[in-house]
Amino acid sequence: MLVGVVSDTHIPDRVPVIPDRVFEVFSGVDMILHAGDLTSLDVKEEFNSLAPVRCVQGNMDRYYGLELPRDEILEINGLVVGLNHGEVYPRGDTQQLKYIALEMGVDVLISGHTHQPFIKEVDGILLLNPGSPTVPRLAYPSVMLVEISDGRVEAEVVRVGSPICRIR
Repeated sequence: MLVGVVSDTHIPDRVPVIPDRVFEVFSGVDMILHAGDLTSLDVKEEFNSLAPVRCVQGNMDRYYGLELPRDEILEINGLVVGLNHGEVYPRGDTQQLKYIALEMGVDVLISGHTHQPFIKEVDGILLLNPGSPTVPRLAYPSVMLVEISDGRVEAEVVRVGSPICRIR
């Protein structure tokens, strides 16, 4: 199964639209997982035009009153995959993310919140973060493609734009 993974789109609170390149990258995926901070359910509907979408609530989604689950657990082709925004401090702390994965009982944890992509393995748990396609932090705008087959995972960070520096 080919899964499109995205997080931290922040539409329309920080940017007006999702870049077209994201839809190009996700054309042909079987499912899309959004790791939070949509800030508008319109984002889910846009992605639903490509494939079934599962979303979890990010910190900014709570601020905007979006009622989404905190966690999702999915069984995909022999692996248990967890979806969680990853609100740990410091952001992206792999030990805390590992403990979230252990609490959820998952083999793979997909999270966001950092706006920076990473693929890391910690004590046998695969931690995936697609970064942000719209408001990256010291990174390229990015999403992720994840192929899950026969209990195996291949994950690829896909750049969807050039580096951006915005000063608020």
